[in-house]
Amino acid sequence: MAVGTPIIPELPAIAGFRAAATACGIKKNETLDLTLVAMQAGTSVAGVYTKNRIVSPTVTLCRDRLKEREARALLVNSGNANVSNGPQGMLDALSNGKTVADQLGVEDRQVFISSTGVIGAALPVHKINAAIPGLVENLQPGNWLQAARGIMTTDTFAKVAVRHSQIDGTPITMVGMAKGSGMIHPNMATMLAYLFTDAAVSSELLQTLLNRAVQLSFNSITVDGDCSTNDTLMLFASGAAPHTPLADEDDPRLAPFAEMLNDLAMELAQWIVRDGEGASKFVTVQVRGAQDETAARQVAMKVATSSLVKTAFAGSDPNWGRICMAVGSAGIAIEEDLIDIFLGDVQIVNRGQRDAAYTEEQGQAVMNEAEIGITIDLNQGEAQATIWTCDLTHDYVSINADYRS
Repeated sequence: MAVGTPIIPELPAIAGFRAAATACGIKKNETLDLTLVAMQAGTSVAGVYTKNRIVSPTVTLCRDRLKEREARALLVNSGNANVSNGPQGMLDALSNGKTVADQLGVEDRQVFISSTGVIGAALPVHKINAAIPGLVENLQPGNWLQAARGIMTTDTFAKVAVRHSQIDGTPITMVGMAKGSGMIHPNMATMLAYLFTDAAVSSELLQTLLNRAVQLSFNSITVDGDCSTNDTLMLFASGAAPHTPLADEDDPRLAPFAEMLNDLAMELAQWIVRDGEGASKFVTVQVRGAQDETAARQVAMKVATSSLVKTAFAGSDPNWGRICMAVGSAGIAIEEDLIDIFLGDVQIVNRGQRDAAYTEEQGQAVMNEAEIGITIDLNQGEAQATIWTCDLTHDYVSINADYRS
């Protein structure tokens, strides 16, 4: 169950995009497992992908097709990752892409593909291809919620968000959908996420903005420390909004668009953590007073990924020594006698030692909450970083022990 109430906002149609989802038979019980989004000509595209050295051929295709700087379709299947299938995996991905291209009357190179699910199982390529004509027939504007449900795996709810802004007084909209619950650790985006806007922005500028947004959002989350083979984050801009296109990084009109993008990406990223497999706690780890941002992120990530810290949160145990352990093992130069640590607003460590006023009851009260903040002040500089994580529970083990059954 998610930490916090899942938010399903009203998702408006965005000019230039139509979506559909169906159950093609990859998953059991007629569960939605295939999503298609069609896009108007001239749609700009940007993407960021996993840094895992073993990847799905869909990731390879997306990376290559980004060079074309135009998208006409996105096809995503869930239930099968199409990874470690040898040359056949690429042939299957190409076949799915070609079927979409033929049905929509677009070029193969304009079709982007993603897969997610079990690794090492042959992709049921013929089931996917057979379902594509029906998807094309059912494409509808604003069909975002169904599309988001079609990309889910162990997610307990569809993760969607919407933002509105203006460029030159012209209203613009962005809708995003994401999936992710386990195998979540930033070495890029750690999940699948797709953002769609009617703004007119060049592909080159979209890529610059997306690279920045991912550092603030999807690269600042972790559930279990494992980097997926299929991580994909993509941003599509139809250019249907009637404003002068954005192409210059120094254009002052860019600020509201960038803010909209960053904010939406951050919301989706946090929903992934809140829906972490087996999670019962949502934890914000903030490190401040570091010598530089790299050091701050390194310490925050070490605390956020520590199994001992995460299990302490699962048990609501204010075992602050585990936090100290994680800080000291982060691999950066620190001065223990400068460090302050807080659980929520309660100071537990003062200059490297247990704070004289701290009581176990104070710590317990914070740890009993479903949403917990840890603040670590290294008192060595001005840099800071924030990472979002969750606890590590028995349910996480149960979910992944039975993942393929």
